[in-house]
Amino acid sequence: MNKAVTFAGLSLLLLASCSSPDKQADLETLRQQKIEIEGQIAALESELGSSSATSGGKITDVIITPVSATGFVHSIDVQGIVEASESVDLRPAMAGIVTHIHVKEGDAVQKGQVLAETDHEIYERQINSLQPQLQLATEMYERQSRLWAQQIGSEVQLLQAKTQKESLEKQIHTLEEQIDMTRIKSPISGTVDFVGLRLGQLAAANFIDPAFRIVNLSSLKAVARISESTAPLVKSGNPVALAFPDLGEEVSSRITFTSRTIAPLTRTFAAHASMPAGPAYRPNMVVVMRIVDYENPSAITVPVNLVKSSPEGAFVYVATSRENGKKIASRRIISTGKTYGSSTEGLSGLLAGDQLITTGYAQLTDGAELAF
Repeated sequence: MNKAVTFAGLSLLLLASCSSPDKQADLETLRQQKIEIEGQIAALESELGSSSATSGGKITDVIITPVSATGFVHSIDVQGIVEASESVDLRPAMAGIVTHIHVKEGDAVQKGQVLAETDHEIYERQINSLQPQLQLATEMYERQSRLWAQQIGSEVQLLQAKTQKESLEKQIHTLEEQIDMTRIKSPISGTVDFVGLRLGQLAAANFIDPAFRIVNLSSLKAVARISESTAPLVKSGNPVALAFPDLGEEVSSRITFTSRTIAPLTRTFAAHASMPAGPAYRPNMVVVMRIVDYENPSAITVPVNLVKSSPEGAFVYVATSRENGKKIASRRIISTGKTYGSSTEGLSGLLAGDQLITTGYAQLTDGAELAF
């Protein structure tokens, strides 16, 4: 029933009654009708649950969520990259023309394997020219040794023969070492990630691009630079979640290394975390490291947006019951701890099972009646 229409009808009746002869009797009749109509209105309001006649305000629609001790975790989030634990850029030890390239990008190589060679013909010619001299010097030394054993000849002749032989051996050995330096060898086992040489090219140690890049993809790590302000919190062994935005996945790990020095320019230190190997992970891939620096497994977690401030302190609204069974909003003073993301650690003021108002709390007042 509409109050405005009802009272408008009463007004019309009142005006109409003013023209009747017995005005006092009509007025009493209208007053009685008014009492009856107001009673009907109160009964309808009570049935509809609007509580206008009892509380003087409307019921607020809310959504409540039971409080539970789900635990609280605080993390330090920092962006890093994936690095191979073993990755080397190789350049020739000696300048020379590239004569052989034995591998291509993507090939698996073993430690010590020859990857390429530069021209070493000149050294081989020198060795070939010294070989007859060494053969002759060796024969002369052996002859002088036999004669000396028979006490024939002088010790000087023996020493001269020995010196000549050893000198030629050293020359040949030096040339063989120089030949070996014309061979570019892999110092690790891994995969050829880059080949910068071309046949017939002059290769030198001072070239900008490496001759080869060898990466061991069987051992990867996540590396990040972290602000020095967190140095007391980030330690070896801390749990860390490694999130890969480009892959849409996350893996769990632990911090395996933290540097003991602070970079003077960036005021940061390095932190490493081990990670699994796999074809999806590549060196220099972006990784977000969420390093856990604080954890309270028994804490009650409260959404940040639900926590309000007052002179008495931080508070939230919870739903409580009246004696008549109706639900009202109750302001609950709480103490909070750390905040991470959209959650705050609740230290006191809330208990598991409390009915936390999570929707419709913006216009609430303490004691407001609720509907949910």
